[in-house]
Amino acid sequence: MRIKLDITKSLEANAGTYFEKAKKAKRKIAGTKEAIEKLKKKLEDIKKQEIKEQKQIKKIERKKEWYEKFRWFLSSEGFLCIGGRDATSNEIVIKKHADKDDFVLHADVAGSPFFVVKSQGKKIGDDTLNQAAQATASYSRAWKAGISTIEVFMIKPEQVSKEAKAGEYMEKGAFMIYGKKQKYFNPDLKLAIGIKNNQIIGGAVNAIKKNADKFVIIVQGKEKTSAVAKKIQKKLKGGDLDDIIRMLPAGGCEISK
Repeated sequence: MRIKLDITKSLEANAGTYFEKAKKAKRKIAGTKEAIEKLKKKLEDIKKQEIKEQKQIKKIERKKEWYEKFRWFLSSEGFLCIGGRDATSNEIVIKKHADKDDFVLHADVAGSPFFVVKSQGKKIGDDTLNQAAQATASYSRAWKAGISTIEVFMIKPEQVSKEAKAGEYMEKGAFMIYGKKQKYFNPDLKLAIGIKNNQIIGGAVNAIKKNADKFVIIVQGKEKTSAVAKKIQKKLKGGDLDDIIRMLPAGGCEISK
């Protein structure tokens, strides 16, 4: 190590100068160390607070609505649309939740859910009916079979009955349809999954577009439901993974590009 000396000063004066410089450097090092320790403590406090907040969020369970046990979504016009997940819930949807002024939709394929559009005492618009038809088709077995479009018909609740024709037997979740069908639809099979106020919602594309803060469109594909659900969660930057999986149709799917 080389030390520069000031020849105009005595040896003692030069030594004093370097001593003062050494003290200043030592104080700077001490100050830097103190600042680093304060920063570390601040980061630790922030991390602890984040963990605390996450735990509080987990503890607060959102009260679920009665219709959340079924397939469901709110149409772009604000009408509640509910559908069966299986044979048992198909029975419940029709027997307990299909009222006089509602509409019932079913796809022309075995394994289709029954969807009920709740009128709420108002006239149901065509946009809502088209959205309900798309959900009915997309949640049917046509999705898993790779069928891109399928006919969906609409009827009134009083046309749906468990009373079979002579010699026939009605399986659980199946119903007889009597009378003329009110309307036919040929929707494309695709859905949207979105997030609103950290709640996952899913259903017909235009309905979710209207109601979600963020959303992705789902089409038929070969990826596993669990893998797609993780991708959706990442794109939406939130939402419960199990809730996303519950919104997806049975069979392979993928996020539309």
